[in-house]
Amino acid sequence: MNIARSTFYRPTLRQSRQIEKDIEMKKVIEQLLDKFPGYGYRRIKEHLARKGHTVNSKRIRRVMKMFKIYSSRQKLVGPKGKRSVHQLYHPNLIRGMQLTGPNQLWATDITYIRLLSGYAYLSVVIDVYTRKIIGWSLSRSLSHVFCIESMQVAMKSQGHPKGVIHHSDRGTQYTCDAYVGFLKDHGFKISMSGIGIPQDNAFIEAFFKTLKHEEVYARNYRTMSDVIEKLPKFLDEVYNFERLHSSLGYKTPDEYHQEIMRLKPAERPVHQLWGWAG
Repeated sequence: MNIARSTFYRPTLRQSRQIEKDIEMKKVIEQLLDKFPGYGYRRIKEHLARKGHTVNSKRIRRVMKMFKIYSSRQKLVGPKGKRSVHQLYHPNLIRGMQLTGPNQLWATDITYIRLLSGYAYLSVVIDVYTRKIIGWSLSRSLSHVFCIESMQVAMKSQGHPKGVIHHSDRGTQYTCDAYVGFLKDHGFKISMSGIGIPQDNAFIEAFFKTLKHEEVYARNYRTMSDVIEKLPKFLDEVYNFERLHSSLGYKTPDEYHQEIMRLKPAERPVHQLWGWAG
């Protein structure tokens, strides 16, 4: 047809416009990740929607893949050792659950703290009834060991209660043989969130949001020394003893805990786990 090979391969005008749009979207995503490094494509979509920009989540994921843009929320690396198939999944025991006091349900999870060089990882255990942080541990790696350490702190602070429901996601730290064995040895009932359902662990996710915005970002953590110096004060003093919670009647977690313990079990408020009924 007397058409040059270069003409055949030349991008069409429509393709060129699409490439320009993808480059613009790339800049928007990078600016957003610079402020919120843990955002994935779903959260980016919701963030842009709040700003009045309607963008399909599939397009965001495609652009991120095309330009190799990654969230700093790394995949949790499994600990050394095997995971038995029968231990990988445990049922969610807390759907529609009603809490009538402390030490009935403990929720735990891991979050990262981005530093100038690498990350620090924080494992936290929270009593869902009182919203009190009862155990935590820091690490520079994602081994299951520091998750066990946070549980040991929680057990010691609460007097080693029996029959507590331990609720987590399905991360490898919580499904490995060593961690599951630890829970069973100490009489915990194991509960896990469903796949891709963050609402199943909403209380601790809400805490992590508070931690990041009111402490880590506000105080500009840069080094591990910053973490070691500042974080314990926020966890052990500010959050538990000073910060008021609207869901607790504008009391601190410690105040609420002390108030509850003065009541007879039958007099204590019943907490329905919001968002999990059915």
